[in-house]
Amino acid sequence: MKVDRRLIQAIVVIGVASVVWLALTIALITSTLEPAQRALVSEQLAPRLALIGLTWVFGLVAIGATLRWLFRRYATAPARLVEQTQVLLASPKATPMNHQGTKETKALAEVIFQLASQRDSLREDVAAQIAQASQNVQQEKNRLAALMSELTQSVVVCNLDGRIILYNNRARLQFKTLSKSPGLAGGAELVGIGRSIYAVFERQLVAHALESIRQRVSRGAGSPTAQFVTTTQSGQLLKAQMAPVRNVDASEGAADITGFVLMLDNVTRAFEEENLRDQLLHGLTEGSRASLANIQAAVDMLAYPDLDEPMRERFLGVVREEVGSLSARITDMTQKSTQGLKARWPLEEMLGADVLLATQRRIEVRNKRGVTLENLDSSIWLKVDSFSLTQALDYLAMRLVDEFDVKFFRLRLQASGARAQLDLIWTGQVMSTETVMSWEMDSMRFGAESTPLTVRDVIERHGGEMWFERERVRHEAFFRFLLPLASIQEQLEATQILQNDSRPEYYDFDLFQTTDQSSALDDRLLSELSYTVFDTETTGLNPSEGDEIIQIGAARCVNGKLLKQESFEQLVNPGRLIPAATVPIHGITQDMVRGKPLITEVLPAFYTFAQDTVLVAHNAAFDMKFLQLQEKNTGLVFSHPVLDTLLLSAVVHPNQESHRLEAIAERFNVTILGRHTALGDAMVTAEVWLRLIPLLQAMGITTLRQAREAAQKTYYARLKY
Repeated sequence: MKVDRRLIQAIVVIGVASVVWLALTIALITSTLEPAQRALVSEQLAPRLALIGLTWVFGLVAIGATLRWLFRRYATAPARLVEQTQVLLASPKATPMNHQGTKETKALAEVIFQLASQRDSLREDVAAQIAQASQNVQQEKNRLAALMSELTQSVVVCNLDGRIILYNNRARLQFKTLSKSPGLAGGAELVGIGRSIYAVFERQLVAHALESIRQRVSRGAGSPTAQFVTTTQSGQLLKAQMAPVRNVDASEGAADITGFVLMLDNVTRAFEEENLRDQLLHGLTEGSRASLANIQAAVDMLAYPDLDEPMRERFLGVVREEVGSLSARITDMTQKSTQGLKARWPLEEMLGADVLLATQRRIEVRNKRGVTLENLDSSIWLKVDSFSLTQALDYLAMRLVDEFDVKFFRLRLQASGARAQLDLIWTGQVMSTETVMSWEMDSMRFGAESTPLTVRDVIERHGGEMWFERERVRHEAFFRFLLPLASIQEQLEATQILQNDSRPEYYDFDLFQTTDQSSALDDRLLSELSYTVFDTETTGLNPSEGDEIIQIGAARCVNGKLLKQESFEQLVNPGRLIPAATVPIHGITQDMVRGKPLITEVLPAFYTFAQDTVLVAHNAAFDMKFLQLQEKNTGLVFSHPVLDTLLLSAVVHPNQESHRLEAIAERFNVTILGRHTALGDAMVTAEVWLRLIPLLQAMGITTLRQAREAAQKTYYARLKY
């Protein structure tokens, strides 16, 4: 333990005072003597000055030792009692403090423990009353979560910022298949409480669906929904149905939407099978047309009664040959595998007026041009991919503005037989057919945004048509889209119930009350942030001299809770021998890491798992050094904010002799399980961190910036690796 500055100051003051006192005493004595006696005293005193100085030094040391003993007994002991009392206040249940100090401070510690015990009793009474009052609410939560666990679909609930609040086990398994590396740590990097759904879905796609729902809510729809289909980063085709979460205390209207529910289906296999059936039908139709014509001609000739026998046999041979050809073609086609997804796309049933409204807003916002709507017939329902269709209309409007400076647009929708006609109308300069064709075949670009789709791709996706027409009398022109009509159906059939043993574990309804803040992360409150608490096991203690990571473990803390089910644990092949001396410490042998992925494969998955969070570790400088040394090999820079429980423990408990993880856990009454395993240490560190937060807040350290600045002022911040 470092020496208190006040003790050093006291010893210095006593030393200076004794020197001054000695000098004044000698001066007073010599002032009363005659000059001859004064000279004699000086002559006799000079040889003894060294002895006097040595005696003074020993006396000062004795005084310092006495002061140090008194200081530790009567000053440090109360300071320790204060720190133990702070831990007791932050602990959920009072435990004896085992205070070492004077008789008075021991008695005070006992009184404090009795008060804490009384506090616990009062807490239990209050908790019982709260539990009784909230029993109905909890039952509703359990019913909701139990229902979700039985659904055949993957269900994810998000707040308006796209942060996941609740998900069922089927969604967890679904997201695992969507991961780029499902074999690493169970593919845990995509799904999690507080994580962003935009890691899976394009933000604009979700925003478009939400806007569609808001329109229906504003018209008074009781249960509005929206659908969309997208491809994920892993190449899967995902169909999503979205429903709003509404605030029952708010008045009816668009403003009462607080989040949304996504019901997900992976339709990749079904879509591929449907394409295969279409290909088989198309191949049989086209390939068999000529054979059927030949058979028909031969049968017509065989119907003549005067046909001679050689000619009859010849036509019968044609029939046999073509029938054999048909049989072989059918056999060959049924053995062919799928050849990938084509231009067709699952479409959603949507009110035509909603498509026009969405397109109107998109054109007005992006192109700064006025758009009026015509024929808003609420009986027209379209079967469309509304996102790509509004993109195509917006793209054509943008080209008209950029190249012909069109000032105003009109959108018109009307039924025409079994299809609907959607027109984009403008007044202005006449354009050539070649220009229209080039726009139709170019990939759509919107400033810095781009998509590989062309307008022609969008038309083919809908199985429709598009052309350009002029109305010379009115001096107008328009693009006309022929789109498929759909029956009026806004609600899907109820899903079937599937029995499984999944039960709700993955929810945090408190996140409905949080939103992304515009302030910098450093100015966010510690209680509002999400954390990835991690630890590494390594081949040794010298990262700069060739030691490597052999295991990474991590857990997530969101909204003041440790989410034990959302963990990351992965053994790593270090590409070198594990020293025998380190095996008893971490328990990881060479056989255990043989065949495991290299660190260059593991770090990208861990990086995704830790995205949008603050990294927390015990002695973080050590673990971060290993990650930083891999930046060149992986291309990943861990620029996350980092907090260190070692440093922050020294901030809240400067008088404690040890800040090792075991010592801190003992002070906080945290049970240690799996010590010196990466995930075990990460779990213990997470429990410690959650107990440090209220102690930091009590010291006025409430934001991430304040915590980092306080940590940097401690003695342990000087450690380098």
